[in-house]
Amino acid sequence: MVPVNAALAAIGARDAVALGQTMRSDATTTTATATEGATATIAHKTRDEFLARFGPGAERFEERLADPAIEIDGNIAMVWGRYTFLIDGKVHHCGYDHFDLIRDSAGWKIQNLTWSSRTTGCTD
Repeated sequence: MVPVNAALAAIGARDAVALGQTMRSDATTTTATATEGATATIAHKTRDEFLARFGPGAERFEERLADPAIEIDGNIAMVWGRYTFLIDGKVHHCGYDHFDLIRDSAGWKIQNLTWSSRTTGCTD
């Protein structure tokens, strides 16, 4: 959970440098967004495209990951759990996070982060 917790803290701090340190250089992200009344979308981003989302700003971000499941086999691992994303203390969206982790000589790093995103059915 060390890289996952560090990534969530970096998101909360809007710190792209710290977030990047939790990820492999070839990491990717995938988002499955479901908005009520709209067509669901799937978006893929490179590590750099994802990190560009986390610059300084007035809004306070917080992502809460609840009861994550952790599976490890040698140098690969998976963390999966329900999350709630808050902006300035108010629920903005929620879904499930899925972190793919790889362990190499540098330790555990995020290889891929996939998450679902919806604005209905979220709890704080």
